[in-house]
Amino acid sequence: MSSQKITQALEHAITLIFKPLVRILLRNGVSFGQFAEMAKRAYVEVASEEFTIPGKQQTTSRVATLTGLTRKEVQRISRTNEDQEEENSASRYNRAARVITAWATQKEFLDPSGNPAILPLNGQNPSFTGLVKGASGDITPRTILDELIHVGAVTKLKEGGLKLLTRAYIPDGDDVEKIAILGTDVADLIATIDHNLCTDKADAYFQRKVCYDNLPEEVMEELRAIIADKAQAALETMNAEMNQRDRDSNPTHRGSGRVRAGLGIYYFEHNGTRR
Repeated sequence: MSSQKITQALEHAITLIFKPLVRILLRNGVSFGQFAEMAKRAYVEVASEEFTIPGKQQTTSRVATLTGLTRKEVQRISRTNEDQEEENSASRYNRAARVITAWATQKEFLDPSGNPAILPLNGQNPSFTGLVKGASGDITPRTILDELIHVGAVTKLKEGGLKLLTRAYIPDGDDVEKIAILGTDVADLIATIDHNLCTDKADAYFQRKVCYDNLPEEVMEELRAIIADKAQAALETMNAEMNQRDRDSNPTHRGSGRVRAGLGIYYFEHNGTRR
C-alpha cells in the first residue's frame, strides 16, 4: 500500500478517534491550545523514549526533527514536570480493583460455598485488614473500605462484618477517577491495535468485536443487559485465571520479568451515524 493511502487512512482513523475525545474536552472546558500542549508533550515523550538510535543517546535535535517541533519547544517540554493527578487516580482505581479481585477469587477469603466470605474489619485472618495488606500494598484498610462503601461495592452489616456486593469496581461520581480510567483503557486498546499493525498475524494480540448497524431501539435495553451479563462473566473467568498467576496476589508464584497484561471487553452504541 502506498504511503499516501496509509496517510489518508490514518487521517480518517484519527478524526474518528478525535471526535468523541474532543466532545469530552469541550464538555470539560479544555481549549484547543491546552490540547495542543498535551499533544506536544506526548510527541516529545514518545520520540525521546521509543525512537532512539541503538547505542546512541537521544538528542534534542533528533527529537525536534522527528516531531516537527522546534528545539526550544522540545527543551521546554522536557523540563516540564507532569501533573501526577491522573497517575494517582489510576493507582487508586487499580488498588481498589485488586482488593475486590482478591476477595472474590482467593480461597482464604471465600466461604465454604465458594462465595466471597463476610469479613471482620480486624482480628484473626481472614480479615478485611489482612485482605487489603496483601492486595493493595501500603494504602490503609480504612481508605480502601471508605472507597468501596462509597461506590456500593461493600456494605457493613449490623453485626459488624463486611460483605462484598459486587465483583467489579466502578467509580461512582468521581469525574477525576473516571477520566483517569479513560486514559488507561483507551491507551491499552490503541496499544493493542498498534501492536497488531506492526506484527505478523501469528503474533497478533486478540482484538475482536461484533457490530450490527440496523438494530431497532426496542431491543436495545434487552441487548445491553445480555451483553453486560455475558461480558462480566467472561471477565470474571479471566480475572480468576490471571489472579492465580499474578505474583502480587500469589508471592510464591515464581518467574522472570514483569509483564502487564489484561483483557478488555467493551460495548458501544451510536444513534444513527454519530461516532
